[in-house]
Formats: sequence, C-alpha cells, structure tokens
Amino acid sequence: MELHTLAAHLGLDLAAVTLLTFGVFYPRHRRRELVPAYLALNVALFAVVAALSEAKSGGGLALGFGLFGVLSIVRLRSDAVQHQEVAYYFTTLVLGLLCGLPGLSLPLAAGLAAVLLLVMYAADHPRLYARDRRAVVT
Repeated sequence: MELHTLAAHLGLDLAAVTLLTFGVFYPRHRRRELVPAYLALNVALFAVVAALSEAKSGGGLALGFGLFGVLSIVRLRSDAVQHQEVAYYFTTLVLGLLCGLPGLSLPLAAGLAAVLLLVMYAADHPRLYARDRRAVVT
C-alpha cells in the first residue's frame, strides 16, 4: 500500500473509531475503562492488517482474519462483559479490518464504516429501549 493511501485509510479508521467510541459509546454508557480497549484493539488490528498486506506470503491476510479469535479469548478470560460491549468490540475490530485492507478502495471502506456506525448508533439508541428496565441483584 502506498504511503498516502495508507495515511488516508488510517485517517478514516481513526475518525470512525473516534466517532464510535467518543460519539456513541462513551456518552451513552460512561464506561471509561473500555475506551482505551476499543481504541487499542482497533488501531492494533489496523496496523497488523496493513503490515500483513505488505508481506509477500500467501496466508498473511488470512492470519489477520484469525485475529477475530482474540475476541473469543477476551470474552472467556474477562470479567462478565455485557453483550452490548461485545458488539462495540466487534465493531471496532471490523472497522480496523475494513480500513486496513489495502485492496478496498477508500470510498468503499468509508461507506462500509458509515454503515457500521449508523447501525451501532441506532441499535444502541436509548430511545429504542426507553421502557426497558434492568436491575442487577447481588
């Protein structure tokens, strides 16, 4: 991937994950401890996918997709993680993959990232669940 193309894809990725994290997730859930996790996962995955795309071995990109398994380990080894937090993990992961793929044009990556952001914005909107109540009893 050429340097200016990589920079454009990285800019798109950072804009998308910043919007997801600080524009959707944090204002709604106020879970400060998850913000670095979402940002780190996204940027790390972007870096790995971009680096593997430059590798000349045939299985490099497949290895990048294998990183989806990392989320399973996080889910099994962590304290109880709510399903909506897992959705944000998956979204940050997919944003990193989409934006890091060298063969994907920037307009297509931007369009797909926008779809992901809109879906998360709508699916986790407080008005959608205004009548729901949940209590955790210990």
